[in-house]
Amino acid sequence: MQGKPYQNGSNRIDIIANGERPVSSTEPVEPPPLYAAREPIFPRRVSGAFRNLKWALLAVMLGIYYITPWIRWDRGPALPDQAVLVDLANRRFFFFMIEIWPHEFYFVAGLLIMAGLGLFLFTSAAGRVWCGYACPQTVWTDLYILVERWVEGDRNARIRLLRQKWNFEKIRKRFTKWTIWLLIGVATGGAWVFYFTDAPTLLRDLFTGDASPIAYTTIAVATLTTFAFGGFAREQICIYACPWPRIQAAMMDEDTLVIAYREWRGEPRGKLKKGEHDPTQGDCIDCMACFNVCPMGIDIRDGQQLECITCGLCIDACNEMMDKIGKPRGLIGYMALKDENLERAGGHPRNIWKHIFRPRTLLYFGLWAAIGIGLVVALFMRSPIDFNVTPNRDPLYVIQGDGSVRNIYTLRLRNKAGDDTTFKVSIVGVDGQPVDGLTVHLEGEDADTVTVPPDETLTQRLYLEAPAGSPLATADRTDLRLWIEDTGSTDRDSSETVFNGTGQR
Repeated sequence: MQGKPYQNGSNRIDIIANGERPVSSTEPVEPPPLYAAREPIFPRRVSGAFRNLKWALLAVMLGIYYITPWIRWDRGPALPDQAVLVDLANRRFFFFMIEIWPHEFYFVAGLLIMAGLGLFLFTSAAGRVWCGYACPQTVWTDLYILVERWVEGDRNARIRLLRQKWNFEKIRKRFTKWTIWLLIGVATGGAWVFYFTDAPTLLRDLFTGDASPIAYTTIAVATLTTFAFGGFAREQICIYACPWPRIQAAMMDEDTLVIAYREWRGEPRGKLKKGEHDPTQGDCIDCMACFNVCPMGIDIRDGQQLECITCGLCIDACNEMMDKIGKPRGLIGYMALKDENLERAGGHPRNIWKHIFRPRTLLYFGLWAAIGIGLVVALFMRSPIDFNVTPNRDPLYVIQGDGSVRNIYTLRLRNKAGDDTTFKVSIVGVDGQPVDGLTVHLEGEDADTVTVPPDETLTQRLYLEAPAGSPLATADRTDLRLWIEDTGSTDRDSSETVFNGTGQR
């Protein structure tokens, strides 16, 4: 699992993109530089369980990304009918039947925390599976490699094209490939901006030139970054730009399942034909299949490396070769460090579920589930009426000409419905009992009701008046409860506030 022992603190591995055999040397060498210029990597086509899983996830995730902005959801005449919409202009987020307002951003924060804990959970259980299967950089790089293979051919054909002098064939293939890459980049940037405004309207405006300059700029930036990152930078983004390879070790332990080469079974390496048996030779025939399919350009037989994204393609390639020579599968596969000594001694590894369900992963899952349950409970416990009331502090109270005491409040009412809604305002004591003599008046309204337009927040001045000499007027402070009721339904909600008196009994 650790690969060959290092000599003088280093192990020289000269691996180049054209697929020539790595050369190991025991001579002392200088430490590798912090940055190495990129050499093109041309992964070979491979089939198998992990490659099929990656294709399935790629299709699902790209489908969700490109199709979601076009899904419609009827919310009424006054609200957008896009199922998923980040409405920055009106500071709202729509997700099918759910509507999140700015003051409810804790839902978004909770989802981000869940995403982080989920990443910790999967990394603790199976290493960098996020990087290998679901990271956008991996997904779009896989798509770009698929286009490259379709236009230029498989690994050897692409290597020959790289070394070939510029001629009509090379220009034609490169132009075709880069054109498709750019179209994918445009579709990627276009799909991104569709999440922030009505997709059909924006699409028409983009073609007629009526869209906002911000939309064109965003699409251009997303196009160029997708084109550069997926087409040219590729593994360099994972190695140098992404911090996760350097953070992941904190989530991993000896029970974490990682991809490893069972060198005690594979060494010493040597050529072996199907049906042949050499007791002095290991199962590895040094075919380089694991290296040739690796999108990161590393040899997993050299042990755990920062560049490995745990995509599993080397497992598929090695299993394919083991089948051809009649050897058992699993020379390269998932294993935990804790099982290494058992397997070296000829024993069987522990059950995979014992590695996955252990205190660390259970803790991550418990925290993840607790936050998820909390968000769901908070979502369903949200009041359909949203308001807040703030007493004016300057002055605390006003004495009217007839001696009555008036308090002034700022009432903010939010109408989440798609139609005009009329709200009724009433005041009771904190014990729920009516307050004698206290009158409610809404500025600009003839009664104790106010109508709020659909999907808007109304700021309303509220006056409470207590008669001269009444307990409310002469007390220093009285706790009250303000009730807001939707007159068109049974929905109602309340909030505590105070009434400030003169304090002179």
